[in-house]
Formats: sequence, structure tokens, C-alpha cells
Amino acid sequence: MEHVTEGSWESLPVPLHPRVLGALRGLGFPYMTPVQSATIPLFMKNKDVAAEAVTGSGKTLAFVIPILEILLKREEKLKKSQVGAIIITPTRELAIQIDEVLSHFTKPFPQFSQILWIGGRNPGEDVARFKEQGGNIIVATPGRLEDMFRRKAEGLDLAGCVRSLDVLVLDEADRLLDMGFEASINTILEFLPKQRRTGLFSATQTQEVENLVRAGLRNPVRISVKEKGVAASSTQKTPSRLENYYMVCKADEKFNQLVHFLRNHKQEKHLVFFSTCACVEYYGKALEALVKSVKIMCIHGKMKYKRNKIFMEFRKLQSGILVCTDVMARGIDIPEVNWVLQYDPPSSASAFVHRCGRTARIGRGGSALVFLLPMEDPYVSFLAVNQKCPLQEMKLQKNTVDLLPKLKSRALADRAVFEKGMKAFVSYVQAYAKHECNLIFRLKDLDFASLARGFALLRMPKMPELRGKQFPDFVPVDVNTDTIPFKDKIREKQRQKLLEQQRQEKTENEGRRKFIKNKAWSKQKAKKEKKKKMNEKRKREEGSDIEDEDMEELLNDTRLLKKFKKGKITEEEFEKGLLTSGKRTMKTADSGLSDSEDDC
Repeated sequence: MEHVTEGSWESLPVPLHPRVLGALRGLGFPYMTPVQSATIPLFMKNKDVAAEAVTGSGKTLAFVIPILEILLKREEKLKKSQVGAIIITPTRELAIQIDEVLSHFTKPFPQFSQILWIGGRNPGEDVARFKEQGGNIIVATPGRLEDMFRRKAEGLDLAGCVRSLDVLVLDEADRLLDMGFEASINTILEFLPKQRRTGLFSATQTQEVENLVRAGLRNPVRISVKEKGVAASSTQKTPSRLENYYMVCKADEKFNQLVHFLRNHKQEKHLVFFSTCACVEYYGKALEALVKSVKIMCIHGKMKYKRNKIFMEFRKLQSGILVCTDVMARGIDIPEVNWVLQYDPPSSASAFVHRCGRTARIGRGGSALVFLLPMEDPYVSFLAVNQKCPLQEMKLQKNTVDLLPKLKSRALADRAVFEKGMKAFVSYVQAYAKHECNLIFRLKDLDFASLARGFALLRMPKMPELRGKQFPDFVPVDVNTDTIPFKDKIREKQRQKLLEQQRQEKTENEGRRKFIKNKAWSKQKAKKEKKKKMNEKRKREEGSDIEDEDMEELLNDTRLLKKFKKGKITEEEFEKGLLTSGKRTMKTADSGLSDSEDDC
């Protein structure tokens, strides 16, 4: 197997411990990658490092090895409860992976203890484990680590334990910030000693990452490692051994194309990316039913406790399909992934790069395929320019079977499938509306009828994005969807019970609701009538400030002025008109006066 190498580990200017070299040989890494050869010597020479490298370039070993070497060279040996290094990473899956790699290196050094702190576990058990076993090296997600600093009442003084800290590593720093962990990281940094070495590792460089570099690192050495053989002017962000494809197909053809592809690649290992958790839930179950003799697993961000187990199980598989969201897109190293299939393009161009980077890792080969709708075709050019990521076209596969009727039958037979399909469609449309490349991915250009057919919907859902639209190309099923039962008898029993309660409440409240509605309407009418009468009475009592004759004169004068300004009458005619209007008013006033005198 061909690897991107930068010489042997023995060629480093700072020699590594023999047992570290032994662990590297045991893992099958006789040579360094470019990011490792650039980063490790600097880290070991007391430098803060900010490293940017393409995904799958071996960043994990670039900080695991220096951590061990630095802790081994400590003058004062670490006690059980003293923390020498902390590695912070954005997701549980990545933390589990780093912890696993680290364990290969700490095994020959029993003096070091390591601990993993991630969400989805009992924090009380994490506290007890630390008190019992210690944790010289902590691998953690930001939320759980921040929480541990607040566990003093439970006997864990983590703020005191980290005074001995030598190394802090922020892995996938751009993702840490994208996921909203900035506040947690800033809180954690306040607890840590200033005299430490800090390593920041990232696949992309953003302004937010730059701000974090300034806040958390002291005079850092900046490293940017590009693919070997890539021109200096280029900024290609995907591995050079990655074969990147795209396929243009209509929304109602996409699922058939995906299933056909997976059925023809059963002996391989695949990641299939969808845009939302609801889409993973819906299409994951559909693939389980339609792609036989293959292990299919689903993973997404809303899974609390199963994620860790599923991730570890899939890593051990020789072949299989993992249906997932972007929770699996960053830093995760799953051995021997052959294809990364993007059923839905990601919400940002950088996420596209990270998804593709789950294959062709550390010098290995791999392929990626993204499915695009006809109107999304310009995305290919956008990726070539914006991410320096060229794509080759893959033609539509022939002799595909139309499986959408089978999906419809599943929905008709089980309400759970019907509801998941509706939820998936709604979540997809909402995610589409928020796409970063909104000049290409425009909601108003979506063919909703074709999309609904692609989701095998029985009817169109009610949602704001579809309000007022007609869909002649979509034919809903001639079935009252409210009558579709759950296959799970317990769920169906609960649903029927709830429906009966709603019917009873409707019957009981029907008369009352009608009475309340009429009462409110009559009250409103009475209020309007009362207001109208009050206004009329006030007018009669007070009279108007302007008499009718004065109002008429004012209107005549206004009309004359408008004619004069438009040049329709001369100045002489205008003045004559004013005089005539005044005389008419005087005459009326005299007439009124004599009438009043007669009355007296």
C-alpha cells in the first residue's frame, strides 16, 4: 500500500523513546506523514503549534506522540490525580478514537493513567473513576470537561488537579467553534495554567480559529501542510488519492440509484450521508429492508447513548453501511472505508471536504460520490473553484429497479414509517432553506412534487414552505392517512385511546365553545354600537369646529389654487375666483344673521 511519507521516525531531530517507537511499529506506521514530521519536533521543543492539514493526514499521532514524550521528560513524576495533558475534541466518536490510539502508547508506560470524558455517560461515574484510577491524560468533549470543573461538591477538585498541566490540545478546532463550544473552551482555558504548551489542529483555517489561536496560544508556530505533489499556489483540501465523483439525477430517481449502487458493492464498506437526523432514521430503515445480506447501521447527533456502541461496532466491520449525518464527517478514522456516498450535499463547502475525507486516509485510496439534482449542477464548478476539489461525472446506472412503490407500501402498512417519511421530508426542506450556498441551492427552485415522490410520501405535509402551492405532478394516495395503524400494537392501542379522548372532548366542548364564541361576538357588536352612539351624541352637543359654509369655501379655494399652479387659469382669474367665493360666503352669513334676528 502506498503511503505519503516524510522519512522514518528515527530520522526526527529529537529522538523518540524506544517504547514509543515500538508502539508505532506495532500499529504498522514505519514512516511519518508530512504533518507529523513538521509538528512533532516543534512541539517537543516547547513551541505552541497551530497546524492546518488536509483531513486524513495523520494529525492524531502528531499530538499523541509529543504528549507522551513531554510527560516522560518531566522532572517531577505525575501523581495519580495530577493532570499532565488534556485533549479536547468536538464529538464523542472522535474522542473515543483518540482515546483508543492513545491507549496503544500508554500501554508500555503503566505510570501514566488516561481517562475518557464524553457525553452520554453518567457524570457521577466519571468522577468516581477519576478518584479511583486518576487521569494523567484526559481525552474529553468540551461540555463534559466544563461540567467536571463544577464537581467540587462531589469531591473532585479538577481546578487543583490541572495545576500540573503541561500540554493542551484542541483537535478539530474549527469544528469546536462551528458547534458552538467557544464559551465552554473559554471557561476551560480560565482554569488552566498559562505556562503550558498548546497545540491547535484543524482541517480548515477560519477567522474564528484565528481568534482562538490568539486567545489560547503564545507565539505559535504556524504549520500548513498540503498534499505532496500539489502546487504551492493550490489549496486542495481533499486527499490526492481520493477519486471524487458526482451524479446528476432527479429527486424521484435518487433513492433507486443509491440502492442499485449499494447492491452492486455489497463486499465494501460505505458511509452514506444525509442532511438531517430524520432523513437518517427514515432512509436507514428503508435501506435495511431493501439491501439484504449487508450490515446496515444508523448514527446521528440526536442519539444519546447508542452512538458510542454503534461507532465502535462499525469500525470493526470488514464490510457494511453506516447511514449518518455530519456528526461522522470530521476527524473520524474508520478503517478501510471504500466509498463515501453523499445522498444530500452538505450545508457548507467545507463540510463536503470533511465528508470526503472519511476515505483515502493516511495514504490509502478511496472514492466519494455526491448525488445532485439537475438544478444543483453548478455546485460542481463551485467546489472546483472554492475548495479546489475537482469532481468527475458518473453516469446514471442502468437497469435500476423502481423501489418507491415498496416504500409506499411500507408506509401504508405501518404508521411509524408514514410519520418518519413526513418528518424526513419536512426536515430536508427546512435544511435546504438554510444552505450556505443559497445561490445554487434555492428553495424556490425545488421540484416539491418530484421530491415528495422521492420520499415516497402518501400525501403532501402541511408546512409554511408549501402554503399556497399546487402540485399537479404529485398524486396522493386515495386513503385517509388518519386510518393507517402502527404495526406496534402497543403504540396503536395508545393512539386509539388518545383519539377516543379527543373525540369525547370535542363532543363535550362543542356546545360550550359555540356559546362562548357567540357571546364574544355579541359583546364585540354591543361595544361597537355603544361607541358609535357616544360619538354621535358628542357631535350633537359640541358641534363641529368648522361650519359647513367655511368648509365649502376652503374646498373652493383649494381647487382654485391647484388650477392656478397647473397653469389652467391666470392670476387674474384666480383672484376673481377668490373674491366670488368670499362674497358667496358673506351673502350666506348675512342671510343667516337676519334669520336669527327674526327669531329673536
